[in-house]
Amino acid sequence: MTRQSHILRDDAPRILMVGGGTGGHAYPAIAIADAIREQAPRAVIEFAGSPTGIEWRIVPEAGYAIHPVSVRGLQRRLSWKNVTLPFVVAKGLLQAHALIRHMDADIVVGTGGYVALPLILAARSLNRPVVLQEQNAFMGLTNRIGKRFADRIHVAFQEAVPPDMGERCRLTGNPVRTSLTKPSRDEARAHFGLQSVRQVLFMTGGSLGSQAMNEAMGASIQTFLDRGDTAVIWQTGERYYSRFKESIPAHENMRLLRYVSRMDMAYNAADLVVCRAGASTCSELMLTGCASLLIPSPNVAEDHQTMNARSLERAGAAQVLPEARLQDGFVSAVMDLLDHTKRLESMGREARRLARPDAAADIGRDILSLCRHSPA
Repeated sequence: MTRQSHILRDDAPRILMVGGGTGGHAYPAIAIADAIREQAPRAVIEFAGSPTGIEWRIVPEAGYAIHPVSVRGLQRRLSWKNVTLPFVVAKGLLQAHALIRHMDADIVVGTGGYVALPLILAARSLNRPVVLQEQNAFMGLTNRIGKRFADRIHVAFQEAVPPDMGERCRLTGNPVRTSLTKPSRDEARAHFGLQSVRQVLFMTGGSLGSQAMNEAMGASIQTFLDRGDTAVIWQTGERYYSRFKESIPAHENMRLLRYVSRMDMAYNAADLVVCRAGASTCSELMLTGCASLLIPSPNVAEDHQTMNARSLERAGAAQVLPEARLQDGFVSAVMDLLDHTKRLESMGREARRLARPDAAADIGRDILSLCRHSPA
């Protein structure tokens, strides 16, 4: 069933957004939609997605209608599910055609995920413009297939620029929350009650947490706290909080947290951020000018986090530590960075130099320019 449908029959631009499966695809789509809404308040913006994806929850929460499209990813190992995949794809294509016609969409905008592919193909067959946005340094499978049908691709990393796209590809960055930059360092440290320390180390393995990263921090935390003037903000994630809450003694300079609800405060309080290298995280590090030690997850498709991390490292904005080296390299890598404040400051400057805070607005303007109707 369609959720919150409100098709308007007038000359306003009609824009169909699609991207999901993970927040890394869905949140950029919402950010772009919000930017379009600011530039063209009359625009009709709706979404397509999978009822099993995160987009089915967060898109309506953001105030947009969402329509179902059948989709299932290709199993990369031998599986009976691949036998029925053509039937799922065919159903998704029929739904996509019907949705574009019903909405009379002027344009389809895809931000990745398997659910985007049927809409891309249907849009091209119906002669509607297609715009793609790629978050990672290595283009995902859907966008690699879809790029041949795209009128424009917006990428966040130079490494993702396809050599055969020419002027159709633009380096615009990832849409992120500009509110992340608002708190001052003093305000951010006061938020955590850490006004008296000289340095702050912030570690996060994501909202669910990383077992490998948490275990490395658990084995090393006392070394960092023994510095005396260093504090640690440690987000364990939902899965691991109870375990480390019980095993790690409390300390006045440690904030052991299940989840950090104010990431703006955490980023702006930190001298060094230890984290994964997802596209959104990397873009947030750039926007906030944070020096970082990046530990790419080895459990993502096509190892795109390593490519994201190496891109920041080549620019002098981060240092990369593979997860396989956590056990013997974590303490020395963190201590070396904390001991060289000039290097941390340089990394922060380079990160900020890479930032593209107007990404959502720039992509929104381009989408409106490609619509059949005037955005005025």
